[in-house]
Amino acid sequence: MDVSVNAAMVTTAFELPGYRIAKSMGLVRGVTVRSRSILGTLGASLQTVVGGNITLFEDMCEQTREQALELMMQHAIERGANAVIGVRYDATEVMQGVTEVIAYGTAVQAERAS
Repeated sequence: MDVSVNAAMVTTAFELPGYRIAKSMGLVRGVTVRSRSILGTLGASLQTVVGGNITLFEDMCEQTREQALELMMQHAIERGANAVIGVRYDATEVMQGVTEVIAYGTAVQAERAS
């Protein structure tokens, strides 16, 4: 049985319009830990002098969140789910310059409502 999670079936809500939750597969998560490079930190420091958006950190944060989300979806597939509801992100600084990002939610089997 080929199981996959469609990105459209990953939501912060606790229900999917047009679907019913047939089975809950429990908590799933994706964890990634990132550190800033010295060069990236220097580049970002230079951007702060000018002000505005710090694109070096923005790009790193977006990539980190995306990786955590992909890992969470893979965990859901391993559980046999085709959707994830109640998705949230959290971040914790593990040590200076090193951050853990976690995406988590409830893996479910969703079926089209009749």
